[in-house]
Parts: sequence; structure tokens; C-alpha cells
Amino acid sequence: MSRQETLHLHLFLLALLSLSLLFSQTRSAIIETKSTSDICPSYVCGGVLIKYPFWYNGSSTPNPHCGYPSFGLSCSDDNKTTLKVSTDTYNVAGINYETKTLSLIDADVLTGNAICPRAKHNVTLTSAPQLRSSDSTKNLTFFFDCSTHFFLYLSSDYPSVLVSTKYTNLSCLASGGNQTLVFETDKIPEGLDWHRDCEAKVVTTVMEEAITNVFSRTDGFAGALRNGFELDWGGIGDCVGCEESGGYCAYSSNSTTDFFCFCEDGKSGNRCSGVSTCGLILVVPILSFFLRRKFFSSNSIGYWKTNAESLEECLKNFGSMAPTRYKYSDIKKITNVFKDKLGQGGYGGVYKGTLIDGRLVAVKVLTESKGNGEEFTNEVVSITRTSHVNIVTLLGFCIEGPKRALVYEFMPNGSLEKFIYDDDDDDDEALVENHPRLGFERLYQIALGIARGLEYLHRGCNTRIVHFDIKPHNILLDEDFRPKISDFGLAKLCPRQESILSMTGARGTVGYIAPEVFSRNFGVVSHKSDVYSYGMMVLEMVGRRKNVSVKADHTSEIYFPHWIYKRLEIEEGLGLLGIKSDAEEEIAKKMILVGLWCIQTDPAKRPPMDKVLDMLARSIESLQIPPKPFLYSPPRSPTDSPTVRDEEDSATTSISTPIIEEMSESQEIDLLNSVKTSRSHSRSQHGFSLAI
Repeated sequence: MSRQETLHLHLFLLALLSLSLLFSQTRSAIIETKSTSDICPSYVCGGVLIKYPFWYNGSSTPNPHCGYPSFGLSCSDDNKTTLKVSTDTYNVAGINYETKTLSLIDADVLTGNAICPRAKHNVTLTSAPQLRSSDSTKNLTFFFDCSTHFFLYLSSDYPSVLVSTKYTNLSCLASGGNQTLVFETDKIPEGLDWHRDCEAKVVTTVMEEAITNVFSRTDGFAGALRNGFELDWGGIGDCVGCEESGGYCAYSSNSTTDFFCFCEDGKSGNRCSGVSTCGLILVVPILSFFLRRKFFSSNSIGYWKTNAESLEECLKNFGSMAPTRYKYSDIKKITNVFKDKLGQGGYGGVYKGTLIDGRLVAVKVLTESKGNGEEFTNEVVSITRTSHVNIVTLLGFCIEGPKRALVYEFMPNGSLEKFIYDDDDDDDEALVENHPRLGFERLYQIALGIARGLEYLHRGCNTRIVHFDIKPHNILLDEDFRPKISDFGLAKLCPRQESILSMTGARGTVGYIAPEVFSRNFGVVSHKSDVYSYGMMVLEMVGRRKNVSVKADHTSEIYFPHWIYKRLEIEEGLGLLGIKSDAEEEIAKKMILVGLWCIQTDPAKRPPMDKVLDMLARSIESLQIPPKPFLYSPPRSPTDSPTVRDEEDSATTSISTPIIEEMSESQEIDLLNSVKTSRSHSRSQHGFSLAI
């Protein structure tokens, strides 16, 4: 026996021994019984997962143990999650169960004037004492309809307030000669008497990062209010230990920890008996590695069984947040034996289906011969970590031998590319046929929603998620055209404190891939790579065409970012199709400026997504024209444009060879070589997508 074979045998025996020691402790956890999660089932509304310590307030007789009494969440008729705080209604933009934070937006702000909303509610938490403002928030105080005497009063009695305190006059809320002022709350002196000169005072909460914009620009307060604020529930009992042990948390007003743990064996306490799932996870990969190398090929039953079990064990860490695992026979029933096909991609087809409770779903069935399951596992694990209104919800999955499927919430309006490309500009005319062109206000709201979803992925999780395949095909639209980011097959995870990602090759779709993903000479790969893809997509949304088009009327228009930048430089009208008013022209120009900032060649010059959100909320006058991106295509004949063919999809994607300005020779060589070999490192625009 060789030395390598001896090492493999020792590794196998070690793993086997470890498993045998753990088996007696974990036996009760794997007995198939009725799940105690049925007592307090989780619920998904508008992409937000509702589970302990929250509970779904849609039942006429909710179980009092399902969550804290004041944590009841409702689902509106337009599929938005809402929370009542005192008597006021707030939209729930997202819940992060890892960091125990809740993102809220005042419902009245969202339905009011978008440019000049009025804060109507004091944010008071007396009705929900377990909630508290997070450390990343600040309070603003609005004084409405104040007479000029208010200034005189401040000048005489509190002169230091006007000198050292941050405040601004909101002219858009002025009425009848009276003025509205907003102050940073903790800078207002005690005893300030506003009743004589002002009609109303409202104290509201915003994110601390938005404070500077509130006082530096007249429109800064609007963006701060519309982006909402965060609350946390960090002071209540921690349910993680219960869920990791296979149990489900329930509220208890008598317990010192405020909760008790329902277990599979019918018992309750603070934790279920048996070893933590993490203990098994340490052993299974060792045994899996040995067995795969020694006994299993990627086509064998044993290999797929090991793959499925590893995924199942990993998902146990998410407790009730984990998606449902379906049998393949269930997938057939859900889709009525794959009767209604919604789309086809390089990794399989997408079918419309119906769950047993009547909910419509989109089922992505992966082709058996595609890959070794890495992207499938990556997508399941990545998306399970998320809960946000602008991230598509994974409801379930199937992994049965080589058969794999993903069950998502159904998006009736399909994917974004169907609404932005002109019929004569898309390679597949069927994609845009019979879909109306969206107005610029709608496109702006879609861009804003996508930015919120990306900002959540990059900042809102303990583990940062970088998507690496942001493009119109992976943006799904619900019945209200609210965008949801989908397809996490190429996503990478990294701790929030780490900003640089280690990668061995390029990934993404040609036309949206950041330069540093092709070549490290352009910088390090990070969440800024998603920012680049987002910028390219926004420019396509505004231009209503692919950024590279060999069908352009003039050769100077082949590369849209180059063409539109020249229009901004010479301060001409944008000359874009579909602009019907000055307001739409302003929206389009704002989106273009944001898009051009996002596609800066140097990753360090691209704004992070929270800054992108801030830029989208600003007035056009406050946005600067960015430096010209180094990468652009010069005038050329369409026949000069090389193509990259994805043989798996039989689809051809046209791209233009970039010309590099102000770059080193090594950077130019690296990028050109990367483009030539991009077929082996990237997927086609129709591959592994949930596009409907």
C-alpha cells in the first residue's frame, strides 16, 4: 500500500470513528416525525421572511407563543410586510435574523410626495419595548409651519443653536410665509419652547450615514426618510442555540429567557438534546472527500447522496429559515409534470407551478448533465442567508440523485430585460415581444429597488454576499414591478470585515463583468465588482438597448456609455427614446450619471451601494459628471466586432474589443487576453437564469 493510500485510509477511519461516536447523540434528531414548526409556521410576504421573534398577523386566532405580542407583522393586499408601532404603520424593508435588525420605512413617506415628503409620525417604541434604535441611527426633529418669530426667539434666547447646531430650512414644505426647519435632535437645547411660533413638532429616526446629506442639500432629507431606519431586538433571548439543536423558538412570558424551545421529541426547554449540527459538518466533508476520491464518480448514486446530505446538514444551521426540501415526485406534482414552461436556459428550464396552499411558484429544473452541483449548492446556501423585499425568496429545493430543482416565489412580470430592450436591438425578439415599454419614473424606481437589494447583500448581513452576475435577466419583477435580485449561482460569501475576495478565475456575463474580475492588474475583486455590473445595467435601462450594439445607426453609437458621455460633455439633450417631459429627462440624466460613476475602471473610484442610494435620492444639480471611464469602444465597423459563442446555449453574444486609455501595456494585454478566453470563464446571458 502506497503512502498516499495509507493517508486516505487513516482519514477514512478517523471520520468513521467520529461519526460512530456522534451517532448515539444525534439519533433523536434524525427520526422522522411531524415537525414542531407546524405549531408556529414561518411566512413569506413580499420577500420578507416572518418567523420568531416575529409572527404573522394574518390569522384570526394567532398562537400567543409564536412571537412577542408587539411583533405581529401583516401582509398587505399589495404584498408588502407592515408593522404597527403604536398607531403608526411602517413598511418592513428587510429583517436580518443574524444581526437582529429590522429595517423600517414610514408608509406615509412612501405614498407621499417623493421629492418633498412630510414626516408625520414620532417614532416612539413604548408599544414595543423589546425594539430599540440601532447604533447606526440618529433622530431628526422637524418644526413645521414656524413664523419668523421663531428665528428671533432662537437668536435671542439660544444663539449658540444657530451657530453650532446642524439645521436646515425646508423651503419645499413652506406655506403661507411660514417655514419648516429640521434639526439634529440631540443638539436641540432642553426647554426650547416651540409651541408659540410653530404648529407641529415631529421626531423621527433615520440612518446616521444620511445625516450629512440632510444638512448639506435641500433634498437630502427626502432620501433619508425614504431609505428608512433600523431597529434591533438584541436585548431579548437568543434563539440561535435552540435552532442549531434542531428546535423552534416560542415566546414565553414566564421564562427568564423570554422563550422556550420546542423539540422534535415533544420536549421543551432552552435547547434540544443532541449534538449541534456543526459537529457533524466538521466530519462529513472529510468522509465525503475520501469517498468521492476513492469510490464515487460524479455520476454515481453515492456521490449525489453525499452531496445532498451535506447540503441538508448545512441548512440545519438556518433553523426555520431553511427552505423546504421536496422530493422529485413533489416537483412533478407542483409543475403538473412540467406542463407550463416559462423559459429555457443553459442550465435547464423554468416552469410555472402551484404549491399545495395555492401559491404560484417558479420552478427551475436543472439539466442533469450540467456541472457537479457546486452552483446549485452555492445558490441554495447564499439565498437562504437573505430576507429582503428586493431579493427573490427561495421557498424550496430538490436534490435527488442527479435531479436538482429550485422552487422560487412566482414573479408575474418576469425578468427586466423583456421591458427595456427594443425589439430590433435584442438578439432574441421573443424576449421583448408584447411587453410594454416602461416609463422613466418606473425605471428609476426599479433601479432604486435593485440598489437597495445590493446594499443589503453587501452590508446588511454578517456574511457579505457578492452576487457576481447582476444583469437584467437576473432581475425579476413582481405584479407591481418591484424588482427582486435572483440567481445566486455565482455568488461568493465573505465576512463583513473582509473586503477583498480571493478568486481563481473570472465569473459573470460578458458585458457586465468588472475589469478587475478579468485581470487583477485593474485592482482587487470586491463588492465593488457588483457595483460595476449594476452601473452597466442601469445604463442599459436608460438607453433601452444593450451597451454594445452592432445594430446602431452610427458607428459612434455602437458603445452606449461612450456615446452618452459625449452627450453630457457637450451639454446637448440626451436624445433618448421614450423621454416625454423635462421631468423624465432629469430622471434619465440622474440614472446616467450614477451609472457612469459605477462603471469607473478603478474599483476605488466606484461608490459603494449605500452611496449609490444617496446619489439616486439627490437632485440632478448636486451630482457631478464622473471622470471618463478608461474602457470604451471607438468608432468602428460592425463587422469588426468579435463574438463569443456559448456552445452550451447555442446563443451568440456580441461584444466589442475594448480600447484602453491611460493604461499600462500589461493591463491592456491582460484584458484583451481575458476577452478572447471569456467563453471558458463566463456564462451566456441566457444561462442558469430564473428569467420568466
